[in-house]
Amino acid sequence: MKDTEKDTDDSERVWDLMKKVGICMLATRDGALIRARPMGAYVRREENAVYFLTDARRHKDDEIARDPHVCLAFADSRGQTYVSLTGRATISADRDKIRELFTTPAKAWWDSADDPNIRVLTVTPNDAEYWDSPGTVVSYIKMAAAAMTNTRPALGDNKKVAL
Repeated sequence: MKDTEKDTDDSERVWDLMKKVGICMLATRDGALIRARPMGAYVRREENAVYFLTDARRHKDDEIARDPHVCLAFADSRGQTYVSLTGRATISADRDKIRELFTTPAKAWWDSADDPNIRVLTVTPNDAEYWDSPGTVVSYIKMAAAAMTNTRPALGDNKKVAL
């Protein structure tokens, strides 16, 4: 397999894993502090973006306006799948995109897509790193075998990927 094909495969895997997990921790900078909160992600590979609906009355908008560099941390501990993505975030009041993304989970926070407080937070990725293992039970068996044989366990794939 050529390097460009491998890079494409790794990139696709990152997008697939993020979509599968769906919820991530969005980390922003608040001055010298880093703040993280769980967010429902709308993963759109074809648009090279991860979208979120957010509320203008929260602090994320201000933090991103001061420093647009963010980290998204996706974790499925049961499946032993993790993705960490870095990128740049923007905030907009794009009503068409808000209506497109306004699904059942959003209805827990707002009455309608026309709520003037809803914003679209768009993250354009720079790079990502993923860890994907065969699952908890298999991982524990491999760790136990490695401990008994004084070797390191092979717990799945780990790659850094430029997006």
